Order: sequence, then C-alpha cells, then structure tokens
Amino acid sequence: MTLAVAPVQPTTRSWPLLTVVGLAGFVTTLDNTVVTVALPSIQRDLHTRLSALEWVATGYILTFAGLMIAGGRLADVYGRRKVLLVGLTVFTGASLGAGLATSIEPLVAARLAQGVGAALILPATLAVLAGRPDRSLGVAIWMASGAGALALGPVVGGYLSQHAHWSWVFLINVPMGAAVIALATVAIPETRSGPSAEPPAGQWAGHRFGRRGQADVPGLLASVVFLASGTFALIHGGEYGWGSPPILIAVAGCVGGGLLFLVVERGARAPMVELGLFAGRSFAGGVLAQVLWGLGVNGVFFYTALFLQGVLGFTPTASGMAFVPLALLVVVVTPLVPVVERRLGSGRTVACGLVLVAAGMVGAAFLEAGDGWGQLVPAVCAIGVGSALTMPLGSAVLAAVPESRAGVAGGIFSVSREISGLFGVAAIGVIVHEAGSFSQGYALGLLVAAALVLLGALIALLTLP
Repeated sequence: MTLAVAPVQPTTRSWPLLTVVGLAGFVTTLDNTVVTVALPSIQRDLHTRLSALEWVATGYILTFAGLMIAGGRLADVYGRRKVLLVGLTVFTGASLGAGLATSIEPLVAARLAQGVGAALILPATLAVLAGRPDRSLGVAIWMASGAGALALGPVVGGYLSQHAHWSWVFLINVPMGAAVIALATVAIPETRSGPSAEPPAGQWAGHRFGRRGQADVPGLLASVVFLASGTFALIHGGEYGWGSPPILIAVAGCVGGGLLFLVVERGARAPMVELGLFAGRSFAGGVLAQVLWGLGVNGVFFYTALFLQGVLGFTPTASGMAFVPLALLVVVVTPLVPVVERRLGSGRTVACGLVLVAAGMVGAAFLEAGDGWGQLVPAVCAIGVGSALTMPLGSAVLAAVPESRAGVAGGIFSVSREISGLFGVAAIGVIVHEAGSFSQGYALGLLVAAALVLLGALIALLTLP
C-alpha cells in the first residue's frame, strides 16, 4: 500500500527566507560569468598583461572553491545566520573595491576577497534550509537562481561593458548585496550544530565523524595547494608547455596536495571533509552527478559564446542573448519539478534532465557556419529544461546526511559545482585547442561533454531515491 503525501506549501513567513536563499545564490554565481565579456575592456583601461587578466576571472573561483568547505564547517559551528551575514558583508565590500580599482593588483586582490565572501555565503545559505519542511523548494530556488545567473552573466556583462563602464560589472553587486544583508538580518533565524552534535543512529552508526569545535588547518592548506596548483597548470599549460618545469611542478603539487588531503582527512580529529559522508549512496551519487553535469555545461557556456561570435557571426550582445531562453526555461520549469519528482522519484527526474542536457549538447555540436537562431534555440531549450529537472540533486544530497552535518554537506555539494566548472572549461579547452580548427574542436568537445553528462544520468538513476 502506498501513502500519498501532500507537498508542504511555504507560508507567507517563509518567503523572505526563500528570497534570501535565491538572491544569495544569484549574486555569488553571477560573478562566475559576468566578468568574462568585460575582460577586453579591463585590459585596455588597465594596460595589463593577458596572464594577469586571466587571474581576474579565475581568482574568484579559486578562493571560492578552495574555502567553501571550510565555510560550511564555520556555519555549522558558529551559526548559519552569522556566517551568512559575514560572507555577504565581505563579498559586497570586495565588489566595491573591485569596481573602484584603478590597477590590476587591487582588482585581483578584490576578486580573491570576493571568492572568500562567496565561500562563506553559499554553504551557509544551504545550511539554513536543513530541517525545514520547505527544504526541497528552497534548494530548487537556490539551484534555479544559480543556473539563471550562470546564463544571464554574459548578457549582463556584455550590456554593461558596452553601454556603461566595466566597473559596473562589480558595482552592481553593492546595492544587491546591501539589500540581501538587510533582508537576511530579519528573515534568517540563527541555527547551528554545537561541538558535541553527533549524527543519529541508523545508516550512520559505525561511521566516525569529527569533533565540531576544532579547525582542520592541515586539511585546509592541503586543499588550497591542490586547487591552486591544479588551477595554475590548467591555465598556463598551453602557455608554458605541458612538459615545462613550471607545469610539471604544478601538476606534482596538485597530485601531492590531493593525496595529502585524503591522508589528513582520514586521520584528523576534526576533518574538514568528513569522508564518512560518502558512505551514503545518495550523497556520493548526487555529488558525482553534479560534477559530471558541471563538467559538461560550463564548457558549453564558455565556448558557445566564442563559437557564436567567431563562427556564426553573432554580435557580442546577440551571443549573450542566446542564453536568455535557457535562463527563462529554468525559471519557468523549476516550480513544476516537485510535481515530476513526486511521480518519478529523484533519481528518474534527475536522469531525465541530464539526458535532455546531453541531447541539447549534441544538437549544438552540429551547428555550422550559416546557421542562425532556428538551429540554435532547440539545443539551448533542451539544455534549459534538462537543467531545471536536475534541481532534486541538491535536496537529495542534503537529505542523505545528518542534519548536524548540513553545512559541510552543502559546502561539498557547492564546491563540486565550482571545481567541475573550472575543470570543465579547461578540459573542453584542451580538446578545442588540439583540434585542427576551432569548429571541429568545439563539436568534438561538446560530444565529449554530452558523454560525461549521460554518465551522470546513469549514476543518478542508480544512486538517488
């Protein structure tokens, strides 16, 4: 006998909190892509080298991804509301500093500081949803806002750099950040898991978890070495040559840092990443499916913008507008996803979404010179609808861990998205650069990305409820 459970509807008092969740996810994710279109203007105004300019784009992702798991632990220990407000303040202040920068050094420093603020914001935002009856809706809003920001970033960046000044790419965060801080102050209740909080019995019995009141400094340092070395190798591999001493040293640092991180986390009394969480099938499968989605989709966003301008002849504004249908479909379809999830379950819903994303990538891979909106829009729409159907991933990951570990789980889930984005752009970039032409490399890269996303669909089907 099957019992039908009515969905929990958010109350009027829930919407301010859910609005904070959506806005916080939007402003932090927007900075991943909004700066890309403005980079040529920044280079002209600040007279900077290309290598330094690259760090304007990647410095944010580096500190964002490198410190996000630590941000989740801080949220669990010191309070989700408190850490969220600190992160929003740091992010907003750094955005102001970036907008006022008159040379490349303070601009890069401000971008690094923005990443620090974002690393505190995102896991705390997810953690405030733990234990709430409207958690699934909150996670869906958070993921939809991030997907929308990822798609709208090129549009916003292109418009501002063309019609205003590149500094407004950063300054727009200031009023938005101030508004979110004000709303979060009154809408977010303080929650935390104390130093003695332990997971309940059941599937977690027998798994060792760290003590909550300690800081895992060795683990944090090892993770930073791993990410910084890997980022350097991926960014400068083509410039220096993959066999050059700087790149070999960076690769060795990446591998060594990763292995050291695993060793440290297994033996630490208060591990930054509690490896016991991955004993949960849904948690491990959800994180891996998220990584594979990010590897494919982020490469599509980055190289499709170049393809539209360089091969199809779109203007910068038109190429940015090409992503608007994707963002709109994510917003429109997301409210319908809980209905689909109740009928199909999380695993089948996410798997169907990833299959649609892969189909859109295959369609985009066969675009060629002379094609226009008629050939592009179906592929973009498939990716948009499919991405919306992956919304249950976040809720399934949070539901698979004890509530006392929600902050760390949110940090792991969020950092997996950031790292997969960085590695996705780099991996597809290697394929693009090694091909005979950009068009051939773009097509092959998208087919490889589609295969990765299909693998994610299979994993979601086998591991999620």
